[in-house]
Amino acid sequence: MKATYHKYMLEFKRPSGTSRGVMTEKETWFIVLEENGKKGIGECGILRGLSADDRDDYEAKLNWTCQNIHLGETALWEALLEFPSIQFGIEMAFLSLNSKNPFLLFPSDFTNNSKSITINGLVWMGEEAYMKQQIEEKLADGFNCIKLKIGAIDFDKELELLRFIRSHFSADQIEIRVDANGAFALSEALEKLNQLNQFQLHSIEQPIKKGNIDAMASLCKNTPFPIALDEELIGVFSLEEKEKLLQEIKPQYIILKPSFVGGFKGTKEWIDLAEKFKIGWWITSALESNIGLNAIAQWTFTQNSKMPQGLGTGALYTNNFDCPLEVLQGKLWYNTSKKWDASFLENS
Repeated sequence: MKATYHKYMLEFKRPSGTSRGVMTEKETWFIVLEENGKKGIGECGILRGLSADDRDDYEAKLNWTCQNIHLGETALWEALLEFPSIQFGIEMAFLSLNSKNPFLLFPSDFTNNSKSITINGLVWMGEEAYMKQQIEEKLADGFNCIKLKIGAIDFDKELELLRFIRSHFSADQIEIRVDANGAFALSEALEKLNQLNQFQLHSIEQPIKKGNIDAMASLCKNTPFPIALDEELIGVFSLEEKEKLLQEIKPQYIILKPSFVGGFKGTKEWIDLAEKFKIGWWITSALESNIGLNAIAQWTFTQNSKMPQGLGTGALYTNNFDCPLEVLQGKLWYNTSKKWDASFLENS
């Protein structure tokens, strides 16, 4: 078996803002396996400044992984514990290599286009007018669950945006999730949650920065509406650490990004623990290309969650790969009449 790795820069159609700044491009890496004339591809979806494996030796570890591909998937996954995005790339690449179709990893009613995955519509941070425009577009596109990034513009303006939505749509019509990306100061977080509560929100992701375990536990205990942990899960590698974190904080939800938490195996560990402690969960992509998004979506369908998932970012980029995934009326479909652009895999 031969393994190679390749860097790829995804270019945003429009600069995309989070509370950590504005992105114009997104670095990603692919691992390509080749054996007996067959190829498989996996995406290592690192997000600089956020991923636990954003380290100086990242490319060196990719090179080591390819040089030691003979160790096999299980041994490599365990050796790559502190490199969750490479763990995910390896899982994906072996699945791809061993499938009849390198992009059909989990055949199901989703991949045969008879069922879809309900997703939330993502509204990116920006000027008030731009955010309002996005909200109106998502509602017109048939989403009944939208997620707003908050924490980058004036909080009063963000409250006005929420007031704008609720003046037109009740909580029964539109479910609103907000994501603060850790933007709230510890001293003001509970007060802000109380202000946000008037808009009947579904949940808020990561109101304060990760690592403030006691403060987050207190917030989760006293919050007027549910809190979901997101960044808090990054860098928590062992099963024992995961269980300890959930027992200490007792969140209402956790949000799982396979690229950040060790692929499907790492995500499943979190799901099993969440269900043990009666914590809700959903799965989210993390700005991967359509290759990574495809794998996440196919696997997510097999988990049988009834909640809207955080998938469907493929349209953000100018140089993504054509694929069967498409969003219609707030749902992600696998349109079997659309074909994959396999040129990258063929040329790797």
